[in-house]
Amino acid sequence: MTYQATSAMNRNDSAIFLSVVVVSYECREMTLRTLETVYANTELPLEVICVDNASKDGSAEAIATQFPQVRLIASTENLGFAGANNLAAGYAVGRRLLLLNPDTEIPQGAVDRLWEYAERTPKSGIWGGRTLFGDGTLNISSCWNFMTLWGLFCRATGLTWAFPNSMLFNPETIGDWKRDTEREVDIVTGCFLLIDHDLWRRLGGFNPDFFMYGEEADLCYRARALGARPRITPSATIIHHGGQSEASSADKLIKVMKGKVTLMNAHWPAAASFVGRWLFLTMAGVRALATFVLKPKASKGAGLDGRTDIWLAAFARRDEWIHGWPLRGKQAK
Repeated sequence: MTYQATSAMNRNDSAIFLSVVVVSYECREMTLRTLETVYANTELPLEVICVDNASKDGSAEAIATQFPQVRLIASTENLGFAGANNLAAGYAVGRRLLLLNPDTEIPQGAVDRLWEYAERTPKSGIWGGRTLFGDGTLNISSCWNFMTLWGLFCRATGLTWAFPNSMLFNPETIGDWKRDTEREVDIVTGCFLLIDHDLWRRLGGFNPDFFMYGEEADLCYRARALGARPRITPSATIIHHGGQSEASSADKLIKVMKGKVTLMNAHWPAAASFVGRWLFLTMAGVRALATFVLKPKASKGAGLDGRTDIWLAAFARRDEWIHGWPLRGKQAK
């Protein structure tokens, strides 16, 4: 059950070009910073719709107090990323939706430039930008290529980590591309995803079976089937700190793996999905063994707290992710 805690005041719906959707969970200060930078650094006529997923850190109250212009929906239960975005989009009136993570910061003009890029490439349907970590280094997670059996084989056998800059052995990450040129991509991630509202409606939004992680890949699969061609532009660059709402690196990794397995189950033939699950299991086992034997140093990207032993936990808890989320609803084949 949800309730609308506040609604935007004195709106002129006909003047709104863009609906910005933010889903928050246990990250009050980061969410407030995201909202502050959106309003301070965007000139485009917009509305902001925020769903708080039953946070216990006072997020909803703080948002209502500091940003009364936000259309706030406070949920009494955690709807997940997909469910909360679908709920928020039901209130949106903009011509396009911008899905924005609550652990992002928007520099001056970034959203405006993303909108301008969409205006220049209207047939794409979905657009994204470039993301940086808080220290200014590249965060590659703004976009990906689709998973393939070859890509999973490369990860399971260590080829991806031996040749991280190779497009051949690291296809999902797109090799050594620094996200510094405009190009078509398979997946724009939900941390900074602009989509035509009409396309969102045709797709029915996110598949709610993806509770968290994998939902934007599923969306892009289905959008491409309708003729969309997602694109990235480096002219729209934002800060994406990453992982601020996830308490445990191991828990996050397990949810990511579960989302990826669900994606295979939804879009791959049954035989390919079966092989893919075994490759995922092999990858987790190999990385857990390597971690146990080599004891590598903590590194950026290893997890929220920099730990490198999360693969040990992922392999030990493999029953939690190996079958994915149950696919009860729409499966876009």
